[in-house]
Amino acid sequence: MRTGILAFGSALLMAVSSGAVDRSFLSTVHNLSTIATTVPANGDVNPYGVAVVPATTGSLVAGSVLVSNFNNSANLQGTGTTIVQVSPGGSMSLFATIAAGSLPGPCPGGVGLTTALVALRSGFVVVGSLPTTDGTAATARAGCLIILDNSGHAVATLAGHGINGPWDMTAADMGTGAVLFVTNVLNGTVDANGSVVPHGSVLRIVLSIPFGGTPAAASYTTIASAFGERTDPAALVVGPTGLALGGGTLYVADTLRNRIAAIPAAVSRMDDAGDGMTVAQGRALKEPLGLAIAPNGDIVTVNAANGLIVETTPRGRQRGVRFADVSHSGNGAGTLFGLAFAPEGEGVYLVNDGNNTLNILR
Repeated sequence: MRTGILAFGSALLMAVSSGAVDRSFLSTVHNLSTIATTVPANGDVNPYGVAVVPATTGSLVAGSVLVSNFNNSANLQGTGTTIVQVSPGGSMSLFATIAAGSLPGPCPGGVGLTTALVALRSGFVVVGSLPTTDGTAATARAGCLIILDNSGHAVATLAGHGINGPWDMTAADMGTGAVLFVTNVLNGTVDANGSVVPHGSVLRIVLSIPFGGTPAAASYTTIASAFGERTDPAALVVGPTGLALGGGTLYVADTLRNRIAAIPAAVSRMDDAGDGMTVAQGRALKEPLGLAIAPNGDIVTVNAANGLIVETTPRGRQRGVRFADVSHSGNGAGTLFGLAFAPEGEGVYLVNDGNNTLNILR
């Protein structure tokens, strides 16, 4: 035991000497560049979800980035049907076009792909749908989660059981199973007609992935249900968005309250955490949307209000801010949505819906 303690102490001393223990991620990245457009041949725009492919299988290539589009070519929100795949070198190809009429299961309202997007080691991809018929919140419907195989074909849908406007998603991926965490933003928002409703939720779904079979939900549990949410003419819906797991805790970007919330023991808890525990609020956080965990364990978010990327420690200290709006929209204007870290922590991928691009800060 003493040998182990000494070895740990030596490793810690070396880490401190090298500055690795308390070094912010944003202090290690210096260049923001555009990798590729995210507009496929059908003209879909408004890139939202970002997911790095973990393994090569079928049409999926390890290390490439999947991006979901929320708007169609007429720029109507909640009508986008495509997911594109972008290589680190900038080659963009179509991974999936999802037609509402050919879905293998229920999806109330049809298809309007959101920020909710994960790519699993098994080769399956799960994407959220919050559909509209005309791009307005008045026609928004509950939608569903759509499960695609490694060739981009829809093989199953998950609907009901608390899925109501799936807005963002993260996953604990075990290979033969996965635990999905999904924010939902239509719990009373349409009827409230723009007023804030305190019912934004986080749903945990245990997904069984049989070898050679189709994934299926084994259980649904609401682990949070009191986040603020409202409809918005510019953003369609504003509510809890980015999600990421760190050390068993689920971190949530609480957009309306300019804060990061924490839900402890997210994988195992059976009770409702309300709107979670506040990790940080205000200061550099201004309408945070996308959220991811950096290689050093810090929480990285992007602001809708001003185009900034912000780094916050799990204890709530904000220790890094960078401008990340490559479309130079001036005030950000909600151009930044999903983000994901590149393999080996070589940078962070960000979509920008101001100019429909995938970008990397490294």
